[in-house]
Amino acid sequence: MIDDIAGLRRLLQDTRSIAVVGVSANWHRPSHFAAKYMLDHGYTVLPVNPAYTEVLGQKCYPSLRDIPGTVDLVDVFRRPQDVLPVVDDAIAIGARAIWFQLGVINMEAVRRAEAAGLLVVMDRCVKIEYARLFGGLNTVGVNTGVISAKRAPLVR
Repeated sequence: MIDDIAGLRRLLQDTRSIAVVGVSANWHRPSHFAAKYMLDHGYTVLPVNPAYTEVLGQKCYPSLRDIPGTVDLVDVFRRPQDVLPVVDDAIAIGARAIWFQLGVINMEAVRRAEAAGLLVVMDRCVKIEYARLFGGLNTVGVNTGVISAKRAPLVR
């Protein structure tokens, strides 16, 4: 499981496409905000939710297995008890990594993903980690109360 700054930075630098499982079309939901943030920062965002046909102007897929092409990172906004099928789908499509959002803690899912060779991040927000590691944390969006020096932008 990746739980260090260097590992998180490397994963985010090497990622081009992010499938967001459980994304919402409602702008005030964390999944929507995180997906929009990553889209705005140059990632290809592939929304996954059977309730929608489009989110953030992107085609929304009913499941991971319906996405054509490759997915680097699967970002999971689902309840912990509902993530094992998502792990199975991530393995089936050949995803490189799976990221369980804040509060999504399931050790069986971690073991299953790691056994299949996936990189795993658990109980972290991809938007917050990107902002923290690449200079986007401030009092707008994430109220840290700490203003820090700007870091070099991520070069793609």
